[in-house]
Amino acid sequence: MKIFIDTANLEEINLAHSLGVLDGVTTNPTLLSKEKKEPLKQLKDICAIVKGPVSAEVISKDFPGMVKEAEELAKIAENIAIKVPITEEGLKATKILSAKKIKTNLTLCFSPTQALLVAKAGASFVSAFVGRLDDISTEGMQLVSDIKIIYSNYNIKTEIIVASIRHPLHVLEAARMGADIATIPFKVISQLLKHPLTDIGIKRFEDDWQKLNDALGKK
Repeated sequence: MKIFIDTANLEEINLAHSLGVLDGVTTNPTLLSKEKKEPLKQLKDICAIVKGPVSAEVISKDFPGMVKEAEELAKIAENIAIKVPITEEGLKATKILSAKKIKTNLTLCFSPTQALLVAKAGASFVSAFVGRLDDISTEGMQLVSDIKIIYSNYNIKTEIIVASIRHPLHVLEAARMGADIATIPFKVISQLLKHPLTDIGIKRFEDDWQKLNDALGKK
């Protein structure tokens, strides 16, 4: 499973990239607004760090506006993927953009039928928002399972991004289900690496090594 980071913060992206596990980046208007920098410049800087897909979202609600924005965003770098909302206008835009060989990430997916339609429209990625479904007492990961079954039934090539991840268990469940990608906040990426037994083991090795050196009269 590929790991994307869900942020527009360059420091977080650099840190995740330095771990050697980062395959891409997802941003949205909210994440970019938090950085208080010129968005196009910020996206260009992100693309300079990460060679995998970097998602940038359109703001327009009508498909001509979406296509125009997408074409401008696509000029930033070859690895830009255009985030498009799952609406009727978004589907129209996706069909046009896919014909132009511009990668698309259909966002705010909350049902398997939405995922089926965006795949037929030519989406490169579909972002299933599991955390937001959990927030309303619906099993978010069931959405991923249903999409996976549908896509497997028809050998659909659209990649499934598990988005709105809240905790490491979401990542584990996504990997078990065979999702293509999980897009994860930096905090959760850090949590994936942590285990108390690892820390205890390292401390024990250090203590035992020090005891040996003390016994041998070494400093």
